[in-house]
Amino acid sequence: MTLLRSILYNIAFYVVMAVVFIAVTPVYFFLPQRRNMAVVSWLARVELWLLRVIAGTRVEWRGVENLPAGKFIVASKHQSLWETFAFLQPFPNAGVIIKRQLLYVPIWGWWAWKADHVYVTRGGGTAALKEITEGAERVMAQGRPLVIFPEGTRRAPGAAPDYKQGIALLYAKLGVPVVPVGLNSGFYWPRRRSLRFPGTIVVEFLPPIPPGLKPRAFMERLTGDVERSCDRLVLEADAAVPRPPFPTEATKRLHELKSPDSSAH
Repeated sequence: MTLLRSILYNIAFYVVMAVVFIAVTPVYFFLPQRRNMAVVSWLARVELWLLRVIAGTRVEWRGVENLPAGKFIVASKHQSLWETFAFLQPFPNAGVIIKRQLLYVPIWGWWAWKADHVYVTRGGGTAALKEITEGAERVMAQGRPLVIFPEGTRRAPGAAPDYKQGIALLYAKLGVPVVPVGLNSGFYWPRRRSLRFPGTIVVEFLPPIPPGLKPRAFMERLTGDVERSCDRLVLEADAAVPRPPFPTEATKRLHELKSPDSSAH
């Protein structure tokens, strides 16, 4: 049943996207940026609705009350393709840091360019950091929240953290609060697989980190907050009914968390 529902959802996902692209592209590039993002955000809501109806995968947004007013950065765990479009529900006009190479994807890349996100050349070193900083300052000047995945790429649930220093640079440069985000999307929309599992994807917005911390203290706080949240969600997934399949990394982490001498709780 999961296989059949996954196939049906994946077909619906791309068919709906294609229909919207075909119908809207002729006028999309004449719309102002905020209207562009309204269209993309609406498409994301439709895809989430299809995911719930067809695949039985729901979403729970926790800690929305922790989102500050004004300008802020969202620093999220990245486990799945899911969050790259789902985050447009709580943040319909966010600026997202994405790989510049994606702009070359036909139609999708054109839409992303017109939506005015932050584009970074992967592996670009100092030049990439400059791209991120300049793009983030532009997004902040527009009064939009900035979404960044500090590990830079998708990682399986339970995988050891690998946070890059780019988030610390933005935190120091922009002087705005950073909202850490834990999630469990990788259990239900696993990376590099086409299966979609029934259950509840949980996204947990944690108390914001105020500006002013030293880089090391900031990174320790961010990493600790996000990883503790993800550990809690690993334990929740283990107790969920139905229980989603656990990748190797999550199984190993679950054993560590349940160990009597574990200090990870």
